[in-house]
Amino acid sequence: MSEVNATTSLAGEEAVGFSPFRRGWMKLLRNRAAVFGGLLILAYLFTALTAPVLSPGDPSAPNLMASLERPSWKHPLGTDELGRSILGRILYGSRVSLLIAIGVVAVGLLVGVPLGLVSGYYGGKIDFFIQRITDMLLAFPGFLLALALVAILGVGLKNTVISIGISMVPIYIRLVRGCVLAVREQVYVEAARALGTKDVTILRRHILPNVLVPIIVQTSLGMGTAILFAAGLGFLGVGVQPPTPEWGAMLGSGRAYIFNAPHVATFPGLAIFLAVLGFNLLGDGLRDALDPRARG
Repeated sequence: MSEVNATTSLAGEEAVGFSPFRRGWMKLLRNRAAVFGGLLILAYLFTALTAPVLSPGDPSAPNLMASLERPSWKHPLGTDELGRSILGRILYGSRVSLLIAIGVVAVGLLVGVPLGLVSGYYGGKIDFFIQRITDMLLAFPGFLLALALVAILGVGLKNTVISIGISMVPIYIRLVRGCVLAVREQVYVEAARALGTKDVTILRRHILPNVLVPIIVQTSLGMGTAILFAAGLGFLGVGVQPPTPEWGAMLGSGRAYIFNAPHVATFPGLAIFLAVLGFNLLGDGLRDALDPRARG
């Protein structure tokens, strides 16, 4: 009965002339998992923006007198081996993780999308060259490729973003290329070519807008993957370096106290889990809401 009601509701929305954007937005709001994921992301954004208010003071300042304290009213999530508030470091760590996620996605979009557009639209030798480079990058698992690039470039926030971003580029290339191969054969693209429209204009006006949906979905999923990769590099000690509060580095330093002070590693791990979960749930919801084939 609920499926029938949902289908009837969608049909009614189309009947009254709702725009595709509004229909997609309303369908997204009806997806409880996507709404939950969006709320998680908003919570992380809020904590990132208000971290100095929620946790005044320097999150990296040690206080050895309060080392490895268990959760209490004074320190709701306890303290680490240097007596620093875990809650405060997680709040400030959300800034670092979100910054990494945004930077990684920006690298993927700025490099992968144009290459995918050119590869799919022109084909021939250009497509062959770009795809062989993509094949070489895809021959490495994403995390191992990022780890190898960090070993070459060096540790630090900037190199972490560049390394993970490069590992994401082939995903965007393949995704955009596959979409362009289907769109470039459409009648309106052929008509634009017949009218003498420049290739750059065709790509910008006619092809790119029609491949935005998978790019938007991949962007949401990619941000979750970026946070996970950054945490993995931090856990191994080759990502963002201490004393910068980064969840993976916090998890890595807390593993030495997993038995006598499990809270040191548990709460940073939960922060990573919930952040990745939020982006994945939102990405799945966006895919269902924006895909016309999934509208009943």
